[in-house]
Amino acid sequence: MKKSKVTVIGSINMDLVTETPRVPAIGETVLGRNFSTFPGGKGANQAVACARLGAEVTMVGCVGDDGFGRELVHYLLTEHILMDYVEPVTHTATGIASITVQDGDNSIVVVPGANHELTVKKVAALETIIQHSDIVLLQLEIPLETVEAAANIAHKHGVPVVLNPAPAVRLPENLLDKVSFITPNEHELAIMAGAEGEQAEDYCSLMQRYPGKVVMTKGSEGAYYVLPDGSVGHEPGRKVEVMDTTGAGDTFNGALAVMLAEGKSLEEATKYAVAASALSVTRFGAQSGMPTKDQVDNFIQQMERSI
Repeated sequence: MKKSKVTVIGSINMDLVTETPRVPAIGETVLGRNFSTFPGGKGANQAVACARLGAEVTMVGCVGDDGFGRELVHYLLTEHILMDYVEPVTHTATGIASITVQDGDNSIVVVPGANHELTVKKVAALETIIQHSDIVLLQLEIPLETVEAAANIAHKHGVPVVLNPAPAVRLPENLLDKVSFITPNEHELAIMAGAEGEQAEDYCSLMQRYPGKVVMTKGSEGAYYVLPDGSVGHEPGRKVEVMDTTGAGDTFNGALAVMLAEGKSLEEATKYAVAASALSVTRFGAQSGMPTKDQVDNFIQQMERSI
């Protein structure tokens, strides 16, 4: 079967991961258990997820002309991702994410660095690449105006766009109109819609503002999606032993994009993405925990046999 073509436009970071028995309070020092570095960044994470699930992936982004940048580019090449459109910049360091892991849950501080050098002009020069994609996958760790420019180009050529609105910001209506699918968690959905108080807690009503577009992840509960007629569907989470939730959302987005690029329905794509993200949390690290297509297929078959 011909591979689907996924273009990922987004961030490339080095993840600096500290495992700790508890997160320190302000002014407090605690002894951590382990420290590791892993390739990361939402864009790169989602590119790896897509590649492992069988897509032909083109990465668009920026890294610093430094050790982290060279290491990240080399690693993504080993994942069979096309890196011709990742530019090393000399005046800014490669982006990093400082991740603290406590009992399988994580908190993250991102320093964008070179990711903010991915400009509108650079994306506009890649119109042909976007035009010939089966789907474009975007996040918000690069400048918002760059995200908007990429969505505009894709929309112009009828190329579907999946937008993962993280880190969460209020999104302009023009961008929401141009994207095909939006994949917030419950918190991000409220922020992107500008909802507050009780309104922010009514995620079904918020999803129904964007019929046929929203797929909302909700941790161990799985994911909810809204169909074009406004009805809300639910794909339950899978019971697994959780080791590290870092990268689960990125695995979900990559899996969803690949399935949609292959022509699967929103329901089918969501089911597959929930299974892929469940597998990812059973391993440590963001990219290192991402499953292959065979692993997800086998996992789904095992789950169906157990029903």
